[in-house]
Amino acid sequence: MNSASMVVSNQIIIRGRVQNVGFRYFAFKTARMLNLKGYVKNEMDGSVYIEAEGNETDMEKFIGALRKGPSWARIEKIYVSPIPSQGFTDFLVK
Repeated sequence: MNSASMVVSNQIIIRGRVQNVGFRYFAFKTARMLNLKGYVKNEMDGSVYIEAEGNETDMEKFIGALRKGPSWARIEKIYVSPIPSQGFTDFLVK
């Protein structure tokens, strides 16, 4: 099995100026475009929390896009940790 067809699941936490800058919508749009499943939500501490799953290649593209973010965002740190597959069927904004 090649790595492109391997399904990976990640928890992603983005810190910086990532709320009130369209970050959730940006993540949503990018995830949908890459056919990833999961969700994105704002956290009380000002970070953005994402759980996403999909093939490895698309996940790498997604994380690359998150590192840049929408134009108004300022990304300070991204934490990516593998998690067990959640069996998501869609990508949602919570």
